[in-house]
Amino acid sequence: MRTSGNAPQATVDALAARLRGDVIRPGDVGFEAARMVHNAMIDRRPGAIARCADVADVITTVRLASDGGALLSVRGGGHSGAGLGVCDGGVVLDLSRMRGVRVDPQNATVRVDGGSTLGDVDHATHAFGLATPFGIISTSGVGGLTLGGGIGHLSRRYGLSIDNLISADVVLA
Repeated sequence: MRTSGNAPQATVDALAARLRGDVIRPGDVGFEAARMVHNAMIDRRPGAIARCADVADVITTVRLASDGGALLSVRGGGHSGAGLGVCDGGVVLDLSRMRGVRVDPQNATVRVDGGSTLGDVDHATHAFGLATPFGIISTSGVGGLTLGGGIGHLSRRYGLSIDNLISADVVLA
């Protein structure tokens, strides 16, 4: 799996012009903190970090990175042990601002935005006496954990996180 590549300046400029969220570049205030993931052994420096505000920002980032030939990494919670949520030189699609959680207590389902953490979901579901079979670290991202299988305290009885996924909105290049 590639972890380095170059984001063309035209792609970074287009991101900055079109996103509702922030585009953080090397040298910008907050860049050093924004590029970090939980595994401190990972020390990659992306060409830009697109901190998406909504789904339209996600679609725009994926399209512009693809059109520009830029390497794209996606970061939800930033807990990938291999550091897959950040790349060298490319574009990081940062979902951390997209943390909405909507519970439907009638159907015992929950709709979760891409940047939500397990703690966000626990907070929302517990208010209705519900729980999900997720992992055990509250700062883990729901997307990465679920797509990686997702095992936690409730898994023996209710299956893995992925077993409980009903649907997903997927953005393709």
